[in-house]
Amino acid sequence: MYDDAHVDHLNETGTQPSPALGAGRRDMAKRSFEPTAETIEWLLAGDPAIRWQTKHDVLGLSSAEVEEDRELVATTGWGRRLLDHQDPTGTWAGGLYGPKWTSTTYTLLLLRRLGLQPGHPDVLRGVKQIWDGARYFDGGLTSAVLINAPEACVTSMYVALARYFGFDDPRVDAAIDWLVFNQLADGGWNCRTVRFGDQHGSFHTSILALEALSEDGSGRTDVAAALASGQEFFLRHRLYRSHQYGTVANPTFTRLSFPPRWHYDVLRGLEHFRSVNSCWDERLDDALGVLVGKRRADNTWPVQNKHVGKVWFDMENSAGPSRWNTLRALRVLKWATEMRESC
Repeated sequence: MYDDAHVDHLNETGTQPSPALGAGRRDMAKRSFEPTAETIEWLLAGDPAIRWQTKHDVLGLSSAEVEEDRELVATTGWGRRLLDHQDPTGTWAGGLYGPKWTSTTYTLLLLRRLGLQPGHPDVLRGVKQIWDGARYFDGGLTSAVLINAPEACVTSMYVALARYFGFDDPRVDAAIDWLVFNQLADGGWNCRTVRFGDQHGSFHTSILALEALSEDGSGRTDVAAALASGQEFFLRHRLYRSHQYGTVANPTFTRLSFPPRWHYDVLRGLEHFRSVNSCWDERLDDALGVLVGKRRADNTWPVQNKHVGKVWFDMENSAGPSRWNTLRALRVLKWATEMRESC
């Protein structure tokens, strides 16, 4: 069920950073992060999922001006199309984790990205299916039939979905306990740890764990400590660099994708720090420079790394400007500007 890359640990290639990345960082102070009127108009002409997030995260409009578009995610556009593909049993594509990217897990992850409102009954049926279909080991879980061990990646995905959509079940608390207990000494997590003993955090697994724990909302001190330690893991790596050499840990970390699936890249890392409204840390500067350097001449951002696999439908072309990555970049840049000024 899982390809080898799913459990790939940190790949320190020793590759020297591209001059373009450094140039982007050096030029940041001279560049305007304000979106143009044309860019905003283009975003607002997109799917309701794009519109409501642009209004809320980039324009800062009131709830009343945002909620109408957010409600449309369940009834029109991409959200409705995904919901229409649900099986009578509550799953998608007849599978829990596979086939990628049309299975129940990955369809639910995409609906979460669209910002479908929590509590939607059809989605809760799907979340219950993945939790009921999982196998449990001391609180951690796997969806694989032939793997007799829990996996941090899948556990994190399922926790994030349960907490976001409002699936109330004691198994979720047990899974959070398992994630906190199985955090590595360097602050990260790695899907290979339980089965193969890897002790260095994986960027891929660690971002999934942070996204899950940041959805918890319980105020637990152990969860807060795990989040802080996991964030420090990324900061020590400046979000994409080798901890040993300071070089690019994996070239794909500097290429933007959407949907990210289980993959990590610098935009996804920056999005996490924005999502928890973190104060600015200068160790984020390099990653922000990478993001700024990706901006196109028309003030939009591209998709550079589309993950291969069957999909229900294409939301965007693989070439040219991406509404998704433009929205994501603009809200990160807005947060970065505000945090630089306030703390």
